[in-house]
Amino acid sequence: MAKDAKQRVEVTDTPKRGSGSSHVYKMLRNEIIDLKLSPGSPMDELQLAERFSLSRTPIREALVRLSVEGLITTLPNRATIVSNIDFLHLPQFFDALTLMYRVTTRLAAGHHTPDDIGRMRAKQNEFIQVVEARDALALIATNRDFHLEIARAGGNAYYTELFTRLLDENRRILRLYYSSFNDELPRKYVVEHDQMIAAIAAGDVEAADRLASAHAEQIVTQIQSYIVADKRINAQLPL
Repeated sequence: MAKDAKQRVEVTDTPKRGSGSSHVYKMLRNEIIDLKLSPGSPMDELQLAERFSLSRTPIREALVRLSVEGLITTLPNRATIVSNIDFLHLPQFFDALTLMYRVTTRLAAGHHTPDDIGRMRAKQNEFIQVVEARDALALIATNRDFHLEIARAGGNAYYTELFTRLLDENRRILRLYYSSFNDELPRKYVVEHDQMIAAIAAGDVEAADRLASAHAEQIVTQIQSYIVADKRINAQLPL
């Protein structure tokens, strides 16, 4: 009986398949988004295996997931690095981001349900909590979830998919945004979320559009100002 009990404990204590890979993925993803792993940093499988005390298989699985998200890049010589931030095409990104803020918020004002409003308010409550905690990574995640709840309320799956892509592929740009405030986001930007919810709940399409446009504009302006002031970023831009 004692032997059987010991065997049961050993089986229970065995890590689930894939848990090592998930841990590595989350750790590296957060370090890349938080810019602790700077663009261009090498991602060597052997070194990562030593760091996490794992075989190269779960490391490789984690790297595949990061590659799918565009956070790492495999070069022609087969070396893998943290993907560079595409500052050259930022104006195009900003145009697309602003458009998605506006169109999804407009649609939500015209097509939402009471349940949609409840989900927006729940995400906004989460956002307020992480603003107070000054947790930049959680800010990025909860801000994403808040705006995607608005997009889903609009009922257009294509817009929601594009908005998700923009928010996910450019998380490091949003990290720069929060860095520009030293991760202490001004209260007025939190209030903007509440105003957007109110306009959507009232079915005021024009007000929703106006608020979403202003919300996007202040994000774009703040990021642009931060980039101009940061000599390290300017060094990466073409002359």
